[in-house]
Amino acid sequence: MAFPIHRPRRLRRSELLRSMVRETRLEPANFIYPLFVCPGEGVKREIGAMPGNYQMSVDHIVRECAEVASLGIPAVILFGLPESKDEEASGAYAEDGVVQRAVRAIKKEVKNLIVVTDVCLCEYTSHGHCGRIAGGDVDNDSTLELLARTALSHARAGADLVAPSDMMDGRVAAIRRALDENGLPGVPILAYAAKYASVFYGPFREAAESAPQFGDRRGYQMDPANQREALKEIALDIEEGADIIMVKPAMPYLDVIWRAKQEFRLPLAAYQVSGEYSMIVAAARNGWLDLERAMFESLTAIKRAGADLILTYFAKTAARAL
Repeated sequence: MAFPIHRPRRLRRSELLRSMVRETRLEPANFIYPLFVCPGEGVKREIGAMPGNYQMSVDHIVRECAEVASLGIPAVILFGLPESKDEEASGAYAEDGVVQRAVRAIKKEVKNLIVVTDVCLCEYTSHGHCGRIAGGDVDNDSTLELLARTALSHARAGADLVAPSDMMDGRVAAIRRALDENGLPGVPILAYAAKYASVFYGPFREAAESAPQFGDRRGYQMDPANQREALKEIALDIEEGADIIMVKPAMPYLDVIWRAKQEFRLPLAAYQVSGEYSMIVAAARNGWLDLERAMFESLTAIKRAGADLILTYFAKTAARAL
């Protein structure tokens, strides 16, 4: 037959046609919104490296969560900035810790919102690492006790999910055991299963005030060059009792998200991290990118790769636009 038999452009002629045959669809229900909780009252400090994001005291966090819920976003994840830090990260598992207070306040005031808590120690340690230090290095096994205590304190405060992000070996099993043995078998674990040692976390260090005071985190976070190792890490977390698995960061690791989606049958999350957010915002402010188009193109790519849930600082902006 004479050319052209196939004209794919026919279905691209209008936005209505393009929308009708669109393969990947974003909706607010896909998003989890990260929030940074700090001590005090009436506090709302913009994070310089992450425009539009704030360190907020509990009263502001509650109001923020009410807005998030009104936009149809189903969940937030809380990161805490304690009043003081020490070598044992005691603020992480204190009953009156800043995250614990925030969880109780949110659950009391805001309906129809899932509260996820980040379970890590770096924001709470004086040295900025994700566990106990022994011999100049993070000691894996003694750190598990602190992580389990932290997750348990979050769950007792009312957290709907706990999300260990430390990348210690065996931490999902330790947390699952602590929850089960203390009468909380129904609390799920969202595991940062493949968390890479990424340069894209840079702005988060300012947001959470969690930069390490010596060395770096490459001894426990994953080497960016490895994909097979990520699948092994995910499989181990599933074996230990993870209910949701996550890849972090998102855009530089779309191949890992894709492989994880193909190989595992658990809900899959991906974290569009601070550096991914900040570079888009910075480029848009310089007139180099259209902010809304860049936001949606990046979020669509993450979902297209296989993510069921996307942790993103664009959650509110995207939900409003959708």
